[in-house]
Amino acid sequence: MNSAVAGHRRAAAPPDPTPGEPLFRPFDTAEEYADAVEDFLAGTSPSVPVLVASRHDLRDGLAAATDLYVGLRRPDPLTTGVLLGADQLPPGLVALVRPLATTWRTLADLDQEIPRRDAGELLVVGTYDHLRLDPVRDLLLASYRCPTGGPSFLSGRDAASLSWHLAKQFATPNRAVSSVGVFTDTDRPPRTGEVLVFDDRDFERRDIQAEILDRPWRRVVFQGHGKDDSINLGLFTICGLNPAVAPTPDLLRPRCGYGLSCYKPEDKLVPLRQVRAVEVVLSACNSGPLADLALYDPRYQLLLNALDSPARTVVSAVSVHDSDRPENVAWARAAVEGADSTDVLNASLAASHPYPAFMRFGMPEPDRPPVPAPAEHAPDPLVLTVGRRVTALLTGDLLPPRHALRPRLVKLARKVDGWVARPTHAADQDPEEIRASLEADLQSLDHVIARQVAGNPEDEIMNFPAHFGDRSRLAAEATEAVTCHCGRPAQRFLRRGLLPYVLDTTCVVCMRCGDVVFQVPESPELWADAADEAPSGGELTVTLRVRGSRRGPAQLGLFVPTYLREACAVEPVTTRVRLSPDEEREVPFTLRFVEDTSPQAYYFTAYVVQDLAITTTRRHFGVVPA
Repeated sequence: MNSAVAGHRRAAAPPDPTPGEPLFRPFDTAEEYADAVEDFLAGTSPSVPVLVASRHDLRDGLAAATDLYVGLRRPDPLTTGVLLGADQLPPGLVALVRPLATTWRTLADLDQEIPRRDAGELLVVGTYDHLRLDPVRDLLLASYRCPTGGPSFLSGRDAASLSWHLAKQFATPNRAVSSVGVFTDTDRPPRTGEVLVFDDRDFERRDIQAEILDRPWRRVVFQGHGKDDSINLGLFTICGLNPAVAPTPDLLRPRCGYGLSCYKPEDKLVPLRQVRAVEVVLSACNSGPLADLALYDPRYQLLLNALDSPARTVVSAVSVHDSDRPENVAWARAAVEGADSTDVLNASLAASHPYPAFMRFGMPEPDRPPVPAPAEHAPDPLVLTVGRRVTALLTGDLLPPRHALRPRLVKLARKVDGWVARPTHAADQDPEEIRASLEADLQSLDHVIARQVAGNPEDEIMNFPAHFGDRSRLAAEATEAVTCHCGRPAQRFLRRGLLPYVLDTTCVVCMRCGDVVFQVPESPELWADAADEAPSGGELTVTLRVRGSRRGPAQLGLFVPTYLREACAVEPVTTRVRLSPDEEREVPFTLRFVEDTSPQAYYFTAYVVQDLAITTTRRHFGVVPA
């Protein structure tokens, strides 16, 4: 047993604060804080102590919480607790966290059956720097789909932030604060009388900054694209920057961290720390990465800014996820019914991912409804039967009706139909002639596709992972452990198409790099090797490693995101290479940056086209000042 947290005793219930007494009382020194914790646990103090350690931003959080919470509550202890880095925490904080679990264990003696069986009764406490790939990834994967729900975490950027997050667990939400809201830039969910919904149409005509900041929220979701420092809501941006926190030397920062303007309008930034909400859900990919997987300096991270805010519960995405309409509907229903957001979202995504997408920071509600069963994406068989009868590849809407590739694809489809249909003249053709004709058509079309993607990386054909993935379901038995090109563990999983025109897709996901690879079965394997950083005005050498699905030619290309294209030249644009299934080829590409390239995080996407199948791989890198 961990001696730092041994000797658990049931603390006395403190009285509710009397008029004039604050619910949260700040302290600057660990000694004063420890004495206050002792009084609070003894029931002689009506205020929850918080070690602010002279941080004025935490004092602002305490002040902003006054209308969110009205009294004290003693959280029901969970069965098992794990305290990470206990010897580095103030003794008062360790004493205050002790009543939140019945038994405390170290990671070394933690029974591995606990996260597999009773994950919902597991509490993990530690500052953010201890929430790392090892051990958190194993805990999350072992507890995935556990009928008691996932583990709970208490954390913060440092001991002071952790003490603030801990203190909020002892507060009772104000029943008068009842607003539930969804702000989404990726969906237009149905509107109900119980949940306030703001989507892209509202972002163009309403002051979303005021809508978020001018009211207290019981629960609120922010859903959009971004990185671990921001979530985009049209021109508005949920911002993770805490200017009161000093930057960490040598860690990558967003462009504002290098003295440049924000990539979005600064008058439309929404500082997450100033959002007054009992629960905040950050429904964006990588909104809460583990400490050793984070893209940016903790000073800019959404999760840590949310933990510094008045929010008692923060739900964040540890990696990438496909949260969309089903999750928004499930969450809205859960918010009204009092269900746990993390358990509901992970259950809804269970048919899409072989891993938990969301983590809960905060104690679970004692009276929450049972954990929902994992969602199963199983449409009516009649739908599949009708779909098979009436659909073909070109009747799908991946490519719009006037897409430039359609005439060529239609012509090839007619040839293939003739070759496979027995009662046609094609039956008299020589098999070698058919093969030669087909290979010539494929080479030509592969070249056209590669050049078209090079000229317009946003071409509809590059949306194939989402288009096919949305019409597929997870083949859980095909999930396997692999190694990402960054060297960290990753997962490869397969989504099987539900209709004849929907191809199966394989995805490789790394908790650090996100969705690394997309491909269809029996298509080339592609990986990218490159340095993690390049200087502004310099070069980044990329080596693509590619293995063909069959012996024959293929087209390779590489592009960068839109916001880097004017400042970056890619050489070559595309190239032709002969591949083989039993030989790995290395193909070099070079990215050259102009002198004033903005220092920040970027990524590039490499692709290979062979036999009309596209394999893509994405890798992050940073541009730093020369």
